Amino acid sequence: MKKYQLGEFEEIVILTVGILYNDACGISIKKEIETRLKRKVSMGALHTALKRMEDKGYLRSRDGEGTEERAGRPKKYFEITALGKKAMEYSKNTRNELWSAIPKVALQMKFQG
Repeated sequence: MKKYQLGEFEEIVILTVGILYNDACGISIKKEIETRLKRKVSMGALHTALKRMEDKGYLRSRDGEGTEERAGRPKKYFEITALGKKAMEYSKNTRNELWSAIPKVALQMKFQG
C-alpha cells in the first residue's frame, strides 16, 4: 500500500498537527517538534513537508486572520484529512506489526563493545 507511506519526518509532522489540533500553524508545529523531540527543525524543511503532505491529500490548510506583526499576512493553519488519518493508521499498524514480530530474545541481547 505505497499510497499511504509516510516518511519519518512526515510522520512526525502529521502527528504534531494532530497534537496541536486547531493551533497547527508553521511556527507552532516547529516549536512543538523541537520541544518534544529535542530536535532542531528548519522552517524550509517543515514547509516542504507540509506542502508535500497537502499535495498528497493528507493535510488541508486554511488561512487565519492577518496580524500586525506579520504585516497583515494571515497565518496558515493545517488540519489532518480523512486520507491523512488513513495514512497515520497505516503507519501505526505497520510499526506495531514490525515490533510484534521481533523475538523477545532479540531485544534482550546485550552487545559487547
